[in-house]
Amino acid sequence: MSELEKPILFFDGVCGLCNRCVDFSLKHDPHGKVLFAPLQGKTAGEILSESDVENLDTVIFYENGILHRRSTAIVKLLSAVGGFWSVLAWLLWLIPRPLRNFGYRMTAKNRYRFFGQKETCRLPTPPERERFLN
Repeated sequence: MSELEKPILFFDGVCGLCNRCVDFSLKHDPHGKVLFAPLQGKTAGEILSESDVENLDTVIFYENGILHRRSTAIVKLLSAVGGFWSVLAWLLWLIPRPLRNFGYRMTAKNRYRFFGQKETCRLPTPPERERFLN
């Protein structure tokens, strides 16, 4: 399966919350269904628009050629991880998107204050490297 056939989570590589989201995904997706790429990386520059790459306040989930942003990206990620998390994703779908995105925007606006900011992008461990795109 080529890299573009697997879902990709694009994340702010220096955001503490985004890095926790990646860690969560790695832990709960042991079969490697989801790949990861920092918004500051080469893969993001090739797939995403310039405004997506410059706007680091949202995660983007790429699946089947479709880009999902904000709360929808999180719901799609949970669904891709599977198991119990698919049930949570289904429950989140019941919340109207404007309300989900309001919560997302409030969290994103304060993410550095609440979760910190790294000086560099997250470095994957050797077993994780195959799931990270540049």
